[in-house]
Amino acid sequence: MALLFVSDLHLAAERPAQIDAFERLLDAARGSDGLYILGDLFELWLGDDDDTKPHDRVITALARLAASGTPVAVQHGNRDFLLGARFAHLTGAKLLPEYHRDEFYGVPTLLMHGDLLCTRDVAYQEFRREVRDPRFCQQFLAQPLTARRAYASEVRAGALAAVNAKDEAIMDVDPETVDRVMAQYRVMRLIHGHTHRPHIHESFGDGRFYERVVLGDWYESGRMAIIDSSGARLIPVASFI
Repeated sequence: MALLFVSDLHLAAERPAQIDAFERLLDAARGSDGLYILGDLFELWLGDDDDTKPHDRVITALARLAASGTPVAVQHGNRDFLLGARFAHLTGAKLLPEYHRDEFYGVPTLLMHGDLLCTRDVAYQEFRREVRDPRFCQQFLAQPLTARRAYASEVRAGALAAVNAKDEAIMDVDPETVDRVMAQYRVMRLIHGHTHRPHIHESFGDGRFYERVVLGDWYESGRMAIIDSSGARLIPVASFI
């Protein structure tokens, strides 16, 4: 048996091949110890009333997997941090906090989307604090869906321009932040996405082995992680489905 981890799928109507692959992944995940989706399941989620296609198709597929008895857990990403209680009810998925500590096959493990580790990107962190503020979220969700879509379109255009102007290194995780967070949560393994740089980083400290598993995006790399009693490994999603 094994646990499955994916992130940064960015599912959207304009990328139908990824939606098909996601449905095949869920079929293949049946009977596993569980599926963890660590943020950015959707390209954009503007609230639990967001009926943009293919949200209904994705929700149905997740509900089918959860109903089969396979545990499903979802963490918020920077694109879908407004996933709420209705989404969890419809899918049967458990919504995880932004820092989720667990123990998998005897290894203390921390799950994150990963954007909180990119502390050198000061502008992004400031923006994140603003849009994650509960008062902002409440006011935003109170607006008509059409208004939310218009606002999101403006923000995305500005964000794309900002990303293109940034140094690549700034948008990666800060090693000191990684060390601090792992020490704070007393874990030996950290699993996250967000950076779209799939790799398993290994290190030794205090006589112990540590590893950071970075999941791949579904734009290009299509990498997922499988973890069982023998350890962690990254594989192409295509080879699993």
